[in-house]
Amino acid sequence: MTALDARIDEQLRPFAAALALIRTIPGLKRRAGECVLAEVGPTMTVFPSAAHLCSWAAICPGQNETGGKSRSGKTRKGNRWLRGALTEAAWAAARTKHSYAAGQYRRLPGRRGKKRAIVAVSHSLLIAVYHVLHEGVAYRDLTAAHLDRLAPNQLTRYLVKRLERLGRKVTLEPSGLAA
Repeated sequence: MTALDARIDEQLRPFAAALALIRTIPGLKRRAGECVLAEVGPTMTVFPSAAHLCSWAAICPGQNETGGKSRSGKTRKGNRWLRGALTEAAWAAARTKHSYAAGQYRRLPGRRGKKRAIVAVSHSLLIAVYHVLHEGVAYRDLTAAHLDRLAPNQLTRYLVKRLERLGRKVTLEPSGLAA
C-alpha cells in the first residue's frame, strides 16, 4: 500500500499546485482530490463553463419534459470514478461546520431526500472545482448562512409556519437591529 501511495505521489508531483487548490474545498481532501484531478485534469480549458463540466460528468439534474409535462429528473450514469469521489466528498462536506455545503445539505433532505441532497452538494463541489482550477485561486467559502441571507422573507415564513405547527402563536414585530 505504501509503495502504491508513493507511486501515486510521484505521478501527481507535476500537478501539486492544482491538487493544493482542490484540497482547499471542504470534503475534497487527499484521495478525493487526487481522484477528481485525475478524472477532470489540471486545467479547465477543455470546458467552456462549469455547467459544461457538470454535464460532462453527469452530476447535474436531468431534464425530461414532453408536452409540458415533467418526467424523471434522474442524473445520467457519467464517469463512475468521479461520481463516487464527489459523492464521498459531499458526505464529508455536509458534515463540516458552518460551510456552504453543510448549509445546502441541511436545507434539502426534508423536501428532496438525503440522496438527492448529496447529489446537489456534489454538483456544487464540482462547480467549485471548476472555478478553483479555472481561476487558480483557493476556495473561499460562502458559509452556511449565505442561503438564509438570499431570501430572508422566505426563511421567516418557513420558521413561523414551523412554530405554528408546534402549537405556538407567533407575532412578528421589527427589531431596531439591521440584519
